[in-house]
Amino acid sequence: MKKHKIEAILEKELVIALGCTEPVAIALAAATAKSYAKGQIEKITLKASGNIIKNAKSVGIPGMTSSGLDFSVALGVVSGDPTKQLELLDGLTFEDEQSALRLIEEGKVLSGQADTPKRLYIEVTLKTNQNTTKVVISDNHSNITLIEVDGKVVFQGGCEDIGIQSNEEGLFTLTIDEIVEWVQMVDIHSLSLVKKSIELNKVIGQEGLQGDYGLKVGKTIKENVKKGILSDDIATAAMSLAAAGSDARMAGSTLPVMANTGSGNQGIAVTLPVVAVAEKLQVSEEKMIRAVALSHLITIHIKSKFGRLSALCGVTAAGMGASGAIVFLLDGHLDQIKAAIQNTIGNVSGMICDGAKAGCAMKVSTCSNVAVQSALLALNNQEIKSTDGFIHDDVEKSIESFCKLGNEGTRHTDELILKLMMEK
Repeated sequence: MKKHKIEAILEKELVIALGCTEPVAIALAAATAKSYAKGQIEKITLKASGNIIKNAKSVGIPGMTSSGLDFSVALGVVSGDPTKQLELLDGLTFEDEQSALRLIEEGKVLSGQADTPKRLYIEVTLKTNQNTTKVVISDNHSNITLIEVDGKVVFQGGCEDIGIQSNEEGLFTLTIDEIVEWVQMVDIHSLSLVKKSIELNKVIGQEGLQGDYGLKVGKTIKENVKKGILSDDIATAAMSLAAAGSDARMAGSTLPVMANTGSGNQGIAVTLPVVAVAEKLQVSEEKMIRAVALSHLITIHIKSKFGRLSALCGVTAAGMGASGAIVFLLDGHLDQIKAAIQNTIGNVSGMICDGAKAGCAMKVSTCSNVAVQSALLALNNQEIKSTDGFIHDDVEKSIESFCKLGNEGTRHTDELILKLMMEK
């Protein structure tokens, strides 16, 4: 039963996504609204929660030169195929971009903040000369909870108030002990989705190293290794590859990634530091796949309590997963894996999220470095003690404290961050 429960969790939480998830989710809502509408477009209205606005305001969109809230919703209306879910922005053309921009120039697109306590909420209302449609996505980037046509509900469903997509009971009874045991024992052929995440995310990492995307964080680290300014070790390898993947994704690369718990950037930060270390250590492919599975599952476990969106950066949770996986690669035991997670929690738990943008690659780089550092300390049996900060003796209680900080302790911070962003 354990095997089936954890496999089901992986299948739910590892999803291929094209483009940063927040503008994609906006486009999905808009495309769905358009699929129920007839006639000529007169007005498109987007209302979104602060966290959605924060993450969709500046980030690049695959293959496009334009970005922003208005552009995301207009693009979904003119060219999005809702049947593709989070891959609906695949194959966009210059003509699609121009059509979306025309709607904005004609004053037909309005966007603003929704009055909602939800962290993840998107509402798109589309008015044509024949009817009006409304679509609501909430709690999960592809979770459509309402479709209305001319004021009549034609669909009401989805899962209200969910943290992530998997069965809630299954997630909350999951433990680090159970995850580690399962990763060690599972048939490697059951980890094909994890292997796919390695393949997809490594491609975008290599793309970031070769191209000139965003701040070129990953590429700059690699170039400084070649110059001899930085050492060619597992830490710089992890930082370089993971940051490069984020560089490309945040700048609007057209390459898909395997997202973890609704975040493509998080999917990159979960996989690529572990892949880089595995390749540096020259371990077997099977061991690398098991380590990446461990990284995915630790992060899913943490995010099930942390939630999809917060004032804290979700990549910190990915760093916690990667740290445990790096211990696994270096033949550490269960207590050392837990210690690595503890060390990472004690290091990066205060990193704020100020929206999806090019600078996210720097945070991915930081968390990748911390993952390696935390793992090496743990392997030397050094662990942050329960007398320090909010760390407990039990890693599960430390995770709960970290998640309470993200959920309960940062609501005012979240509002202030958005206010500061919108004042620019």
